[in-house]
Amino acid sequence: MTVVEQMAEFAVRSDVAGLSQSGLLQLKICVLDAIGCALGGFDGEPVRSVRQFVADFSPDGRCTLIGGGRSAPDRAALYNGALVRYLDFNDSYLAPHETCHPSDNLGAVLAAAELANANGATLVAALAVAYQVQCRLSDAAPVRDRGFDHTTQLAYSVAAGVSRALSLDATRAANAIAISGTALNALRVTRTGTLSHWKGLAAPFAASAATQAALLAQRGITGPAELVEGNKGFAQSIAGPFTIDWRREGLDRVERTIIKRYNAEIHSQTAIEAALELQQKHGFDASDVETVEVDVFDIAHRIIGGGEEGDKTLVFTKEDADHSLPYLIAVALLDRTVMPAQFGLERLRAADVQTLLCRVVVRPRTEYTASFPEAMPSRVTVTLTGGRVFTLALSDYPGFRTRPQTWEDAVAKFRTLGASRAADTALTEIASAVHHLEHITVADLTRLLGNLGTPAQSVALEAA
Repeated sequence: MTVVEQMAEFAVRSDVAGLSQSGLLQLKICVLDAIGCALGGFDGEPVRSVRQFVADFSPDGRCTLIGGGRSAPDRAALYNGALVRYLDFNDSYLAPHETCHPSDNLGAVLAAAELANANGATLVAALAVAYQVQCRLSDAAPVRDRGFDHTTQLAYSVAAGVSRALSLDATRAANAIAISGTALNALRVTRTGTLSHWKGLAAPFAASAATQAALLAQRGITGPAELVEGNKGFAQSIAGPFTIDWRREGLDRVERTIIKRYNAEIHSQTAIEAALELQQKHGFDASDVETVEVDVFDIAHRIIGGGEEGDKTLVFTKEDADHSLPYLIAVALLDRTVMPAQFGLERLRAADVQTLLCRVVVRPRTEYTASFPEAMPSRVTVTLTGGRVFTLALSDYPGFRTRPQTWEDAVAKFRTLGASRAADTALTEIASAVHHLEHITVADLTRLLGNLGTPAQSVALEAA
């Protein structure tokens, strides 16, 4: 069997029974977290543009759009995925040389499961498959250092998860993975230099295209079976040699996912926590800060600290800001939190934060790099204008594997993000549906998601 055939066999044989109780709970936490992020992302400029695109070209279909309306499955995957991803507040998975957001699979897998009129147990199994495939490829076949984006692995995971949601046989699932994996090899320039809207839309776009690949395979279209190991295939051209025995894979990777406490790039979480703890303990005001020194592990420095992926003191847009550790530390000290409100254009361009972020120095530390990704160590040193110095080092934050988020924590974050979008009763219904996901139908969940939004928004969506 080829690698994609083995992966397909893994996908179609996987069942909800393969999840441990802790894994099942963590998957539900990730789903609720992703829906909360979607509710918080409605007003994003690129999200509105995607919604208009869907309304203009595919206003009708069999799959629910979060907030109201229906569309074709690939367009639902695109729009709902854009909602989940826009805030950059959704879950993460850390591998030594790759970081991904497994809930990027949700929009596509949910659309496929609704299309298939599936039950919740099928949706859970399909999501667990997608999480496993993306995370294991991040472990064994990282692509970042070769110039490719982590959405490259998403092409495999969405195709596998959608195939499971559609109950495809192994042959059609293999073709879905082969088509998607061949076509969707994204470039890392998406996240380097000055950042664009594509930072938040690359994953939804890949998920939408991977959904198309699975629907084509369902109808008999074939793809290159030797995608991974073949001449000029994925291993030779992109990832390098690697081995995963899909015949022995389980569904355990979801248990190693982590949830963000702050609305910021994942590698910043511990540093933000340390900065806020220092401020709370010592009671200083941000206006008194002379300098902030932040010591981090190598990947944090490279991606958000001003290393190889660009100068992070140049912050002009929301996309720049949530991937700039200097900005995140500065706005945290000024506003004493980092939530969606900290990324409005007026806020991020204000003189106080623009001045303070230029006083933040980020440095990599070898010993911190050695402990990543089992820990996310950071040390923050704040020097005040009067000469006083405060320092705090942390190895994790609430939401990391060593301090995992509870269901109650997940519900609290969900309610915070959804409060402006839906009534408390609607949020309670959604949380309950997710908590009992394996015992309901997918239609039960999508009905709740489609009914969200204010009356005015519902009218606008119906008109579109």
